[in-house]
Amino acid sequence: MLKTKKNTTIKLAKLKLLMWFGLAASMVACGAEYTPKPKGYNRIDLPAQTYQQLQEDHPYTFEFSKHAKIRPDSSSIAQPHWINVLYTGMGANVQLTYKSLNNNQKMLNDLIEDARKLTGKHQIKAYSIEETEVKTPSGAVASVFELEGEVPSQFQFYVTDSTTHFLRGALYFRTATQNDSLAPIIEFVKKDIVHMLNTLKWKEQNATN
Repeated sequence: MLKTKKNTTIKLAKLKLLMWFGLAASMVACGAEYTPKPKGYNRIDLPAQTYQQLQEDHPYTFEFSKHAKIRPDSSSIAQPHWINVLYTGMGANVQLTYKSLNNNQKMLNDLIEDARKLTGKHQIKAYSIEETEVKTPSGAVASVFELEGEVPSQFQFYVTDSTTHFLRGALYFRTATQNDSLAPIIEFVKKDIVHMLNTLKWKEQNATN
């Protein structure tokens, strides 16, 4: 009987010791500093960049992505030859607006000023706005604006021959996803826009207001 009590006492002592170590370990864990893991983003697999010729009857033509579709601008303020280049699988849209200048220098100056104002509206959220002026292979002069930050439009441009044609474009995303996670798609569409500008040609016979 004495031996049984001794064994029972030893077992109880071991159990209390294990409980004490468990309590101590949980207290240490509770007091440890917690570092949250950075948020991960889903991998975006992008297709190869391939192009096709714009077939619609406009005063301009260019090559655009085979992964995009051309749709007329359906907004209430839309004018002839305003179109959208829609990347339906990526939630991206390049809005294009066109004006015929008819050798009107004042109209050209006003359109350039309006384009700069529309870009400047994003200054509140943009970390930076970088402007680059380039000349396309067809001889047109383009001003390209790259915007960084949580802005709704990350890439804008206007291109003109200074006498007859004026085309403005802006990249938008129809999603609330942060730009950091959209970065691969933004760069993908930027390359398409540069290709669009490099292949842009005016069709004089079709130039209308």
